[in-house]
Amino acid sequence: MSAPVPYPDPAPVSDHAARRLLARLAHAQSSGRLPSVVAGVVRDGEPVWFGFRGTPEVAGHDPLDVQYRVGSITKTMTAVLVLQLVRDGRVSLDDPASAVLGDLGGNAYAHRTIRTLLAHSSGMQSEPAGSWWERSAGLSFEELVAANDGTGAAFGAGERFHYSNLGYALLGELAARLLGTSWWEAVQERVLVPLGMTRTSYLPEGAAAQGRSVHPYDGTLVDEPATDTGAMAPAGQVWATITDLATYATFLGNGHSEVLSVEELDRAYAPASGSPEDGVRSVHGLGFQVFAGGSGTLAGHTGSMPGFLATVLVDRKRRTGGVVLANATTGYSPAALVMELLDELESSEPTLAPTWVPSAGVPAALAGVPGVWHWGNTPFVFAVEGTELVARRGGVEAYRFRVTGDGRVVGHSGYHAGEELRVVRRPDGTVGHLEVATFVYTRTPYDPDAPIPGGVPRA
Repeated sequence: MSAPVPYPDPAPVSDHAARRLLARLAHAQSSGRLPSVVAGVVRDGEPVWFGFRGTPEVAGHDPLDVQYRVGSITKTMTAVLVLQLVRDGRVSLDDPASAVLGDLGGNAYAHRTIRTLLAHSSGMQSEPAGSWWERSAGLSFEELVAANDGTGAAFGAGERFHYSNLGYALLGELAARLLGTSWWEAVQERVLVPLGMTRTSYLPEGAAAQGRSVHPYDGTLVDEPATDTGAMAPAGQVWATITDLATYATFLGNGHSEVLSVEELDRAYAPASGSPEDGVRSVHGLGFQVFAGGSGTLAGHTGSMPGFLATVLVDRKRRTGGVVLANATTGYSPAALVMELLDELESSEPTLAPTWVPSAGVPAALAGVPGVWHWGNTPFVFAVEGTELVARRGGVEAYRFRVTGDGRVVGHSGYHAGEELRVVRRPDGTVGHLEVATFVYTRTPYDPDAPIPGGVPRA
């Protein structure tokens, strides 16, 4: 008898769901006056629906194989390179950029830390000095640095969230120097090739949409330039098809052994900065945007360049993701459209819970632990689920622990994340109590035989 799989193999959405998804897309295209828009959803690691509305941009070509510019989704690829270098010990998040780039002739921005650059909390201005970089021929890194010496800073380092395209130019150059190659060659070798994203490129290649802006009153179209942004490329240069972007969404949801693991992506998605105006609706992690929505949070990034809009977002708990590409400067929020598509998918075809499988047994480090334990007089049920120990209060998960390779029990989620759970045994080997930092868990409320902080309360 074969072991059950965690969830069924993904299948295309039903005709009913496909129609409802297409209706969402059609509404966005019509109300947003988008010349063309293509979208897709992924579920359980595979694309299950694609849709297109508008005028075909390249006659005779499948809309799914037409490139659009992805804008600031490029930043996530730059962030992936940097996070790989952090993982490999080549650099630390709290190192200043100058640790790799030098002081750049006394440039004040060289001393912003890698963490704040990734999280847009460096205080750097949003745009580089000079003409609008998105519609202009790009400068060399040396020219860019010379024109942006730090005097244009909007805030002090670490003071607050302030989105900075300029900061990602520094991160791209930093990654390139550490890897001894160009930024784009590093993206290809360390991100695109492992993921199999063969239709993603620096400049448009093959069938590619023309970037457009729509006149606000007469509805006519204006062509936008497809620039090479030079040193600013790590902030928004990349072109991709919707199928390649769906592949990228799968990576953002599941991780990849040759790029970044799920655990490494989890850390990248953790809130690192935000603004009072956005509150908890959206925050920024290490290179990634995190929005309130779906099962709780959606992670990924939006993108825009003159003539283009894009978004990729994943819902990790529901194992779904959505992607959108359009050739319009403004019109309909691509992030809002992705959220609508994911909500529609969940409404039409709810996520299936993973198949429960019996555990292989209680790990030696947890022998005698499963059961009811009390923090003071509050009961928690500790149970082995798969390879983890899960504590629930009133049926609601509170903490999750894992046994490490050296036999320690360490918190994985909840208040005790990162803390070691000590299983304190009596001389006969039975478990007397559990300790996590100063928390003591006992079989009965305030067990007098356990070292209760502050003593045992009197009745």
